[in-house]
Amino acid sequence: MPSPFPGMDPYLEGYLWADVHNALASKIRQLLVPLLRPRYTARLEIYVVEDTAPEGEIGILYPDVEVVLRQAEPIDRLPYADSGVATTPALLRLPVMQPVIVRIPSVEIRDTAGNRLVTSIEILSPVNKREPGLTPYRQKRQRLYGAAVHLIELDFLRRGTRLFKHPRLPDVPYLVALTRAHASAVELWPITLQQPLPIIPVPLCEPDSDVALDLGRAFSEIYAEAAYELSIDYGQPPPPPVFAAKDLDWMRSITPPPHCF
Repeated sequence: MPSPFPGMDPYLEGYLWADVHNALASKIRQLLVPLLRPRYTARLEIYVVEDTAPEGEIGILYPDVEVVLRQAEPIDRLPYADSGVATTPALLRLPVMQPVIVRIPSVEIRDTAGNRLVTSIEILSPVNKREPGLTPYRQKRQRLYGAAVHLIELDFLRRGTRLFKHPRLPDVPYLVALTRAHASAVELWPITLQQPLPIIPVPLCEPDSDVALDLGRAFSEIYAEAAYELSIDYGQPPPPPVFAAKDLDWMRSITPPPHCF
């Protein structure tokens, strides 16, 4: 069964995202390789980061981590050994949050003659869009630009900090960006909830022409292959942040009734 959404499915932004991220990177490589050979190829690059502030993703990306432990019964006041003064018991206990290891896949297009990195396709992760991971990711972007590497960024997550801000950029949930090597401007595809995902150019080395990447096809294929509909209850609200009322009304008009799942 296909997703009921014409483009990005916001229900994939929650605990399914890690699987979606990996599947999408693999699918992009699969779609690009026949278009790239024999002068280029596509490889998966996995880099590992520590999510040192996972609290904001509890219940979204990390649904099984318990944050708040309410004491079932009040604890009797205990006197200090030295002073004999009774203390007020704590009402809540918060576990110390340990860093979460996150493996983030990206797609690298390299020339087959010298294995030189030509284009990097980054699928943004929640850890890329908030501190402390936001600053290192911005530094990576600068390194790629300085090395004359084309950069494609796929931002299919509504939460977190949007990497591009400009008065002309509309307020949309999703964004695709292409920064060509040595370019003085960024090519942007703002995407609304109701829009299909675009077919975007993937630049190579001059004088070779761009190849086309069909993001809509990539998403529809991974959705079908993973049978994500079996894990989604479209009768429930999508993962946060909360949509505007008009968007929620539109979603209710296109999603199947809850009893279908």
